[in-house]
Amino acid sequence: MKIDEGISNPIHPHHKLKLEYTEIPFNCDGCKEAGIGLKYSCRRCEFDLHKACAMPSPTITHPFYKKCEFQFNYRPPGQHMRICDACRNDVLGFVYHCKRCDFDLHPCCANLPQVLDDGEHNLYLCFKLSSSCHHCGGKGPGWSYRSQCKSYNLHVACVKELLVESWQAMYLNADKNRVREIQTRIPSLSGKLRNHHGGRGGKVKKCCQMAGGAVRLIVSAILGDPTAIIGAAVAGFMSMSK
Repeated sequence: MKIDEGISNPIHPHHKLKLEYTEIPFNCDGCKEAGIGLKYSCRRCEFDLHKACAMPSPTITHPFYKKCEFQFNYRPPGQHMRICDACRNDVLGFVYHCKRCDFDLHPCCANLPQVLDDGEHNLYLCFKLSSSCHHCGGKGPGWSYRSQCKSYNLHVACVKELLVESWQAMYLNADKNRVREIQTRIPSLSGKLRNHHGGRGGKVKKCCQMAGGAVRLIVSAILGDPTAIIGAAVAGFMSMSK
């Protein structure tokens, strides 16, 4: 039986980090973004890293930026606030940066799968929205996931915003009224699709059947664990029966 001796990381050199699995959200001490699922952790110091932040590639490319080469940085380059070009959130820690084009990507955003497959349906990562986001109603910049039927778009940024608020309400404030309020704002894919299609026939039913698994897949990927649909925690976030 192989013993997990852990890995070392330059920003936490004193103790080895062990691979763990959690359904309780955590804040990554590398990129400063929310995470769930697989993480590298030091229990002595309460130090956690996304898997993508714990073992980053020195340089990466991305199909959305064909002329770019992104280099991994332990801190944002320069003196000014940086913004992730995928999710439009501030860059506060680890980041992939292209010097030539001045683009930035959070490590988890850089590793978002191009296609998410829940076994029956596909969701496609898109550079630009083809139609309005079903949460904010806008077509602003930032990546999104689009349903296979091309009828549902959801900004990566919108999912992050709702998840962080829900996380804070559920795990930090323990305010049940606030939890209930936040949960009603989590995008309900089935309801949005029904409105989008105008209630027409079998296409609506087919699209709505993929709702729960689709949103859970998006959440799982954004939080740094694209290989699994996180059960209990994601169910708590989504609360899609509201």
